[in-house]
Amino acid sequence: MTLSSRRNFLKTSAASIFTVAVSSAITGCAQTSINKPLSAIEFKHGVASGDPLSHALIIWTRATTAQSNFEVTVAWELASDSQFKNIIRSGREQTDKSRDFTIKIDVQDLTPNTEYFYRFMGLNTQSPIGRAKTLPINNVEQIKMAVVSCSNYPAGYFNVYTDAAKQKDLDVVLHLGDYIYEYPMGGYATENAEKIGRQLAADNSGEIITLSDYRKRYAIYRTDKGLQALHAAAPFIAIWDDHEVTNDTFKSGAENHTPDEGDFFKRRAAAIQAYYEWLPIRPPMGEQSPQIYRTFDFGNLISLHMLDTRVIARDKQLAYSDYKNLETKQMDVARFASDLNNPKRQLLGNTQLNWLTSAITKSNAKWQILGQQVLMTKMWLPTEIFSQSDRTKIPQVLKELVAIKKAVLANKAVTPAQLARVNTLMPYNLDAWDGYPSEREALYKSVTALNKKLVVVAGDTHNAWHGTLKNAKGESVGVEFATPGVTSPGMEHYLALNTAQAKQMADSLSLLINDLNYCDLSHRGYMLLTITKEQITTDWRYIDNINSPSYNIVNQHQSVYKG
Repeated sequence: MTLSSRRNFLKTSAASIFTVAVSSAITGCAQTSINKPLSAIEFKHGVASGDPLSHALIIWTRATTAQSNFEVTVAWELASDSQFKNIIRSGREQTDKSRDFTIKIDVQDLTPNTEYFYRFMGLNTQSPIGRAKTLPINNVEQIKMAVVSCSNYPAGYFNVYTDAAKQKDLDVVLHLGDYIYEYPMGGYATENAEKIGRQLAADNSGEIITLSDYRKRYAIYRTDKGLQALHAAAPFIAIWDDHEVTNDTFKSGAENHTPDEGDFFKRRAAAIQAYYEWLPIRPPMGEQSPQIYRTFDFGNLISLHMLDTRVIARDKQLAYSDYKNLETKQMDVARFASDLNNPKRQLLGNTQLNWLTSAITKSNAKWQILGQQVLMTKMWLPTEIFSQSDRTKIPQVLKELVAIKKAVLANKAVTPAQLARVNTLMPYNLDAWDGYPSEREALYKSVTALNKKLVVVAGDTHNAWHGTLKNAKGESVGVEFATPGVTSPGMEHYLALNTAQAKQMADSLSLLINDLNYCDLSHRGYMLLTITKEQITTDWRYIDNINSPSYNIVNQHQSVYKG
């Protein structure tokens, strides 16, 4: 047996046969593939592990072959040591073009809270070695996780992933979506791509729509050395956001999908298939299902609930432009408020919300963590900020509003007009939970009734946020930590702010938004969460450069939450 002694093969054959039977449901491989000779392949896209359980791990790779019309056979090994002196499981699997030559194996019957190493082999070739770890059971003292989102290949190098891969003793990596972007060259965040050597391939430079398009886009992203390093360093627990399909996806369409691009549901199905092929995920309901929400238990310390706020149930986002009279330029505030607060508007949907409530009810873990995409904190800003057609006036407006708010907080006299300036508010992002307040309140009510506190982690905005979650009565129901993007530009880009202006705006927003404790609007980065029974320590780590593989860590920030 290539690269494995016959003794190790005999010792693990029974377990391997069981594992192959399980993995066949994921890879579609027949058990007879274990006897096939290895194929001449390369491993250009690295390795990955994911969806760890206390007894199981997904391991993943992709075979690059010159024989695209034929099946290829790949061997794999999982060991307790990085030298592979003690091989725990091994086997052979087949893949072909129907799965884009990806291989995904669900290795079962493992030991809880245990570090493993894995690799794949072809004929005279070997993949990089990956590290993975099963989840703990019973009493758990500490868990360390990295939280990332929003990696746009043409926008820059994935130095955030590189730095996260260097962190010691990571238990898991949470990826909260926008793993890829669908845009063409010349579109969003591609303006520096040619200059920094991050162009999309010629055969994938347009907007991606078909299954072949999505597969090729993943293949480009997975050549990034930082992403490969992070996948090899720790198991991923991932969820999609909108750009894995297309911008501002909802249950029956998307902002960035037009009739001339074909049937939306066919596009969505292609995107979901490619996502399941390229990510180390154990599909909860099968390879083609849009249902991806699931729970991971870290003993008595954490229940991590990964949610879908995009594909399965989201109603179409509201848009302020739909409520503005083109002649009078006035907004129909009453109609907007009625639509915004419609109790039938859904983000999770009843089925997912009921599932989540049941999962939290059954959990005896100290921390109930929601891993999801969009900001849950109420982020209502003075309306005056939105009305500025000249963006250069925003810094001065912020300065005036901050002065008024400080006076109000200090119980100093202000005029009714000044008070109205800081108290006339509107949600800044209707794509977030602020656009679905009734369902957010229903979630808060369920959690409060169970006497549980929420810890929410979010991505999506490309900036860092720390907010307090409050219900309609103003009562705290938890806390939210949001990670900045890997490369995707944030608010500083949209508002054309320089570094000083971005810092001023961040300080201003933390004062003007009642439930916001901290934000950073000018750096790419990620979060490190260190979770114990006593507290959750969140470290935001920011990088100073995405235009080359060289970077430094700058302006770190830490928050400690004791629940």
